Amino acid sequence: MSDSEIASVLLIDDHPLFRKGAGDLIAMDDSLAVVGEASSGEEGLQLARQLDPDLILLDLNMKGMDGLSTLKAIKAADLDGRVVMLTVSDSEEDVVAALRAGADGYLLKDMEPEDVLERLHAAANGRLVVSDDVAALIARALRDEARPKNPKDAGLTEREREILALIVGGLSNKRIAWELDIAEATVKVHVKHLLRKLKLRTRVEAAAWAVKQA
Repeated sequence: MSDSEIASVLLIDDHPLFRKGAGDLIAMDDSLAVVGEASSGEEGLQLARQLDPDLILLDLNMKGMDGLSTLKAIKAADLDGRVVMLTVSDSEEDVVAALRAGADGYLLKDMEPEDVLERLHAAANGRLVVSDDVAALIARALRDEARPKNPKDAGLTEREREILALIVGGLSNKRIAWELDIAEATVKVHVKHLLRKLKLRTRVEAAAWAVKQA
């Protein structure tokens, strides 16, 4: 979208005061224009089909047809408009679910107004936009997804599993070496290898991971 073009915006949110606030904010920017408002997912889907806006700002938590269901329906309708979630939820589960369902952005309602406008411009120009806090959530979610679900998936050797169990018990490398009758340097090598396989950085993280799998 060129700088001279005006991006049309559809607001879908079941809170009238928020729709008014968002509309007033967008009205301050000459490159954006609200072309429709909807107070429910059903109404929003209908307007999205009728208006085919450039941008759709969609709340996540709505009564009846919620934001995620509305998002999926809009994407299934094969419209050209980009859908940006604008919500209060900073739940990792909600963020991941929305992005997997095809959201083109995920912004939090407590963002500074100028930051919202900046990201809406970016979204209109084809970029994926997220709040700074959301970016950290996505990074953590990706790390967790890449992490093995259990020792077998991680490819831990029998010795590494023994050492991991002793780490969970709070034993130091020196005590582990004594328990297993091996050199402390050997324990350190095993710990380094199991942390790499588990995609973790510290013994504490490894212990927490192992307890979670139990």
